[in-house]
Amino acid sequence: MAQGDDAGGGLRAHKKRETRVALSQATIRLCVQHGWDNVTVEDIAAAANVSVRTFRNYFSSKAEAIAASHLERMLRIADELRARPVTEPLWDSISAAVQAQFVPQGETGAGSPRDQRWADGLRLMLAEPALQGEVVKANAAAQEELAKAIAERTGTDVARDVYPKLVAAVVGAGSAVAVERSLRADPPAPLALVLREVFDQVVAGLPAP
Repeated sequence: MAQGDDAGGGLRAHKKRETRVALSQATIRLCVQHGWDNVTVEDIAAAANVSVRTFRNYFSSKAEAIAASHLERMLRIADELRARPVTEPLWDSISAAVQAQFVPQGETGAGSPRDQRWADGLRLMLAEPALQGEVVKANAAAQEELAKAIAERTGTDVARDVYPKLVAAVVGAGSAVAVERSLRADPPAPLALVLREVFDQVVAGLPAP
């Protein structure tokens, strides 16, 4: 294959990933703002400036579209981990990689009425039964990709060794706990602080309180 064909294929893959992310984010935004039952595929397609057919080419449902954002975030965490200095302690690298993807750039705190409305809407959306199965599938795929990055970083074998998959599972669980804690605090707690607390406790070996 010619070099130009490789570049064209890479560009097409990048554009598809961008479209996938845009559709997922539009679905989340609309469902949080207007409620799960009040959002149609037509609404999502219009918000993302694509056709309904394009949405259907990427996702079979709103739930699948929402879950795709979790998988995308974890793929970026894996990429970020690979890019961190190899001399940096593993858990420092993991914590930095997670915060880079979970915490909006420039976030300084929480607690405004807008934060509370968003947190309330997000909690309602995440409680939708239709979403649970898709989240489980996305989480399994996400942990597999993160385990590969951890195996590369630690010189372990993802197919043979327990360590990379165990660490990936801890990262997934810790991140989920931090998000839930941040959303359920009244007012919503800054996610950056909760994530730091979670990973500090993991690094400390989860000592009994």
